[in-house]
Amino acid sequence: MPLNRRNFLKLTSTYLLGSSVASRLLSTPAQAETIKMPFENGEREIIAYPQKRPLIRLTSRPPQLETPFSVFNESVLTPNDAFFVRYHLSGVPTQIDPLKHRITIRGLVKTPLSLSVQALQELSTPTEIIAVNQCSGNSRGFSSPRVPGGQLGNGAMGNARWTGIPLRDILNKAGVLKGAKQVTFRGLDTAPLEATPAFIKALDIDHALDGEVMIAFAMNGENIPLLNGFPVKLIVPGYYGTYWIKHLSDIEVLDHTFDGFWMKTAYRIPDNPTHSILPGQTPAKTIPIARMNVRSFITSLSEGSTINANRETLLRGIAFDGGEGIKTVLVSSNSGQSWKEATLGKDLGKYSFREWTLPFTPNQKGSYTLVVRAITRAGNTQPEVPLWNPSGYMRNVIEKLHVQAV
Repeated sequence: MPLNRRNFLKLTSTYLLGSSVASRLLSTPAQAETIKMPFENGEREIIAYPQKRPLIRLTSRPPQLETPFSVFNESVLTPNDAFFVRYHLSGVPTQIDPLKHRITIRGLVKTPLSLSVQALQELSTPTEIIAVNQCSGNSRGFSSPRVPGGQLGNGAMGNARWTGIPLRDILNKAGVLKGAKQVTFRGLDTAPLEATPAFIKALDIDHALDGEVMIAFAMNGENIPLLNGFPVKLIVPGYYGTYWIKHLSDIEVLDHTFDGFWMKTAYRIPDNPTHSILPGQTPAKTIPIARMNVRSFITSLSEGSTINANRETLLRGIAFDGGEGIKTVLVSSNSGQSWKEATLGKDLGKYSFREWTLPFTPNQKGSYTLVVRAITRAGNTQPEVPLWNPSGYMRNVIEKLHVQAV
């Protein structure tokens, strides 16, 4: 993506012309299509928002849109118009002028900065990373017992090629002073009431300076869609989406641990090796949610699919984790009694979806339970029984799919 001044102005002016339709964000078609998710109270509308194809709407204020799972069989990169949407505060910006937008860097720094998007692009050499953005509560709707929060299926995730400037370069430009402990991030979304805590997230200073965390201005080679964070978005590879701040506008370096609501109270998990407890228990201690665990899915078939007996069917799917990288994907056609190793697709980086394939020929008609599990390079794998916590975070149980051979 060329980053000269002429091309930048062309991209932004085109976006502003298209963003004039953003006032339709909260509208609902008179005849909305619906879908039934595979859990209780799972009826959802399917709505096409500006810059988006029809997606599964969980809420409208703020917008929460889930990607239909069939999209993940289209490509290892999730198309921008199909990428899920998750906001916490209802004051969502509907138009942003990228030529006027500023990112401020303040706090414990030698030189406070106020960068335009163009200045950000010209600050250092842009880099790219392919990384999964996954909502902490992805798949929460399957929790048993049920838990409060957005009742999502498996579609609150996506994989994209992000282009931007490493956060380290920006912080080095500002000059982080001795004693820095954490860095906080805030975007343009706001709450309707002053008493509602601003959505601010924090990273430890060493993490913020690791060279992988970036401020992105492009997604799959194009402007980031408005609902995914245009004009700039914080990218925290390997971490859950709660840290991926949209419409990034404020960065502050602190000499202490940030104690705002969205770090101290919300988005916390039991502080134990599995980050889980038994239903009815109370965790003795909690910590902020952080790195994603390992997951894998079959994408080429859906629950109840029909396939041909005595004929080869190519199973396809994806696997990913929080940065260890996928070493092996195992697939079973008999509910986990025996396993076969799948063939892994191209390695697009340790934070990306990893495609896998495996030929499967059912030797007779009847029902089959297909099971998939991934193993990381560090040896971590998925549990056979769903792990439970009070917020429904980090679900990564081995996935099962029932199909019929005819």
